[in-house]
Amino acid sequence: MNLLLAEVAQATQRLADAGVPSPRFDAEELAAFVHGVKRGELHKVKDADFDARYWETIARREAREPLQHITGRAFFRFLELQVGPGVFVPRPETESVVGWAIDAVRAMDVVEPLIVDLCTGSGAIALAMAQEVPRSRVHGVELSDDAIKWTRKNAEGSRVTIHQGDARDALPELDGQVDLVVSNPPYIPLTEWEYVAPEARDHDPEMALFSGEDGLDLIRHIERTAHRLLRPGGVVVIEHADTQGGQVPWIFTEERGWADAADHPDLNNRPRFATARKAMP
Repeated sequence: MNLLLAEVAQATQRLADAGVPSPRFDAEELAAFVHGVKRGELHKVKDADFDARYWETIARREAREPLQHITGRAFFRFLELQVGPGVFVPRPETESVVGWAIDAVRAMDVVEPLIVDLCTGSGAIALAMAQEVPRSRVHGVELSDDAIKWTRKNAEGSRVTIHQGDARDALPELDGQVDLVVSNPPYIPLTEWEYVAPEARDHDPEMALFSGEDGLDLIRHIERTAHRLLRPGGVVVIEHADTQGGQVPWIFTEERGWADAADHPDLNNRPRFATARKAMP
């Protein structure tokens, strides 16, 4: 074992003792970041090249600063995104939301599908949709002044059009034309603040986390926005907490102009996102 791998073993124990959910992965990822190699190449780093700044990054992670804030990057599907203070760090569970959305758009057999991502944050969903549905026209909407700086960085050179605005009244110029609306909105109830992981509670923007007493305030608004934007037969896909699986589909009722409202599990088989189709007239 070289010096770096021995240090990674010690770092893993320190992170585990601090309650970090994935101590081994994070210790290796930070070692790779500091030494400019891939995780699978840590054994190739010579003892003489060990960088003591590694322990500075471990101390930050030990204090529950998000891994992605320390490295400045987040991986999402096939993307590497720039992230940091002021923007929500994309989570792996959202990848299954995007996977379902991509399949839904492909099944529409529309030549140039029009897609809107509300509360786009880092741009993860919008950019993944644009990358994996090559002829799509994708619009991302973000309200926060701090977050949209990151959105624009990540979207630079892409086909995604970024708008600063409120999801509740976004893009009236596209009313009735959109094929798919997708969103990972804030959905944590204010009453659950103390139960939120420190990485999110202390570092993600509150605007991206909390939404009223039951966590569903903005989802109720997005339901109206999605209905306004979508063409008849268009689809909405919206992420929610795994504890809200029984609630969100009921927001998309037949009385409000929806059909086929359903819930779907993530890769851990937990209720993760709801979908509905705008009813035909």
